[in-house]
Amino acid sequence: MRAFLLVAEDDPAQAEGMRRYLAADGHDVLVVHDGLVALEKVRQRPPDLMVLDLMLPGLDGLSLCRVVREESAVPILMLTARSDESDLLTGLDGGADDYLTKPYSPRELLARIRALLRRTHGRGDDAATVLTVGELSVDVARHTVHCGGRPVECTRGEFAILAAMAARPDHVFTRPQLLTYTNGVERDSVERSIDVHVLNLRRKIEPNPRRPSRLVTVYGIGYKLTAGP
Repeated sequence: MRAFLLVAEDDPAQAEGMRRYLAADGHDVLVVHDGLVALEKVRQRPPDLMVLDLMLPGLDGLSLCRVVREESAVPILMLTARSDESDLLTGLDGGADDYLTKPYSPRELLARIRALLRRTHGRGDDAATVLTVGELSVDVARHTVHCGGRPVECTRGEFAILAAMAARPDHVFTRPQLLTYTNGVERDSVERSIDVHVLNLRRKIEPNPRRPSRLVTVYGIGYKLTAGP
């Protein structure tokens, strides 16, 4: 799958190595080294996917991620030298769809990008389904979500969770099971990232996020999606 990728990485050597590796896989790659420049480029020509370093001059990666997410549903893979769980969860809460901690292998980077692109574009007949659970409607082919007739903007990770759960209403999913839908490769993923996605989804689809009736916790096991009130 050929795609236009925007790479925002402040280390010129790493950025050039990434550009060559991704270009060799057939992608059109634009590299920038500054957060403000990256935002300008995104607005000029929206990419199919964005690879975003957390530590950027001009505008840091987390702030850039939040601005982009307010304006676009472009999938975002965040790169970080930090391995602290709170930093990774902050990145997901800011709108990133996936993350990769440094150092990483080029093969793993490519695997993550391919997985995000597959979820973005769907896969033909396999994706030609509209899933309905109560007032929630998930159009897998178009990657859209509606709740009570109103559109709901979701990140790729959030959409993956909803699509998986909407396909099996009232089925209880464990966190490790949901991780298999939100990440192409789970080597350094944390199960708490699922809790962040669920918290964000409840803000978007629940009548009262503090007392969820649609995306329900099954204590000691995981989560299930129900028709709600």
